[in-house]
Amino acid sequence: MSADLDDAPESFTSESSESFTSSTPREIVTAPGAATGRRKQAIARVRIVPGSGQWVVNGRPLDQYFPNKVHQQLVNEPFMTLGAENRFDIIARIHGGGVSGQAGALRLAIARALNAIDTDGNRPSLKRAGFLTRDPRAKERKKYGLKKARKAPQYSKR
Repeated sequence: MSADLDDAPESFTSESSESFTSSTPREIVTAPGAATGRRKQAIARVRIVPGSGQWVVNGRPLDQYFPNKVHQQLVNEPFMTLGAENRFDIIARIHGGGVSGQAGALRLAIARALNAIDTDGNRPSLKRAGFLTRDPRAKERKKYGLKKARKAPQYSKR
């Protein structure tokens, strides 16, 4: 038993996608771009323009709209992957869904906008990190005869 504990790793990594950075530093194209992203019931429309890294989400700064640091980090991942932090100003309009769905929609919209700006340079690293793929998971419909989508009523043998 103690031999198993000796083989245990000292540190653990998260299961989330690692941020991919390009091996050779290259010039980031700074041009305006716009895109739409969806996740569950949330829809995000984004305009990114060259600037100093200011975020405006539904008329509020990013840290006010997404007070949770996890959501802030999630929407920032496409910029971290490309090494383009604080190079663009982001103006976003989001509606529908919950907080996590809105953060996912915003991340997809930002990745699509960055892809539209410089497809040849940005697409490989964004695609490798999985930011250009729309998450198809959605709420499963409730079926008749069941309490929820899959939860059956309690079964009584007698």
